[in-house]
Amino acid sequence: SLVIVESPAKAKTIGKYLGKTYVVKASLGHIKDLPKKELAVDVEREFEPRYEIIEGKKKLIQELRKEARGAEAVYLAADPDREGEAICYHLKEEREGKKNGRPAIYRVMFNEITANAIRRAFEKPGAVNRNLVDAQQARRVLDRLVGYKISPLLWDKVRRGLSAGRVQTVAQRKIGRASRRERV
Repeated sequence: SLVIVESPAKAKTIGKYLGKTYVVKASLGHIKDLPKKELAVDVEREFEPRYEIIEGKKKLIQELRKEARGAEAVYLAADPDREGEAICYHLKEEREGKKNGRPAIYRVMFNEITANAIRRAFEKPGAVNRNLVDAQQARRVLDRLVGYKISPLLWDKVRRGLSAGRVQTVAQRKIGRASRRERV
């Protein structure tokens, strides 16, 4: 089986715990993102983002595809947060687009890298949590919309090179308001 984690250091440690029946590779973080040189969010179509493979990751994706071809199963083991979930979703998306659901793709999560935690995670693999993926995507889209609209204004009025930064608080406020409206 193939296991994909985020970092090479984790891959090495987890590989020792899992043994020779598993090949453990690293994605080196995200494999897809919104293109840097354009908004890449369709504000006319429900703010649909347009992701593309990050420059320099195509070779890595080809290597992961090659490893997956011969695997019984693929286990996505990125960090247990919304960024990790988005990484898993994009890895799954790249794999599923190639070969009709073979091999099976699972999501495994652990909060510590110990032999017991790894073993427990692999005993009960799950699926990618689309709600966490959507949460990450909402934050990413808001980051892009605010950054692309406000950063140029900051450059013009305050100082060149300033960034509006991430809008995590804004995203959480908007999502919280939407959730409250749904409950009412």
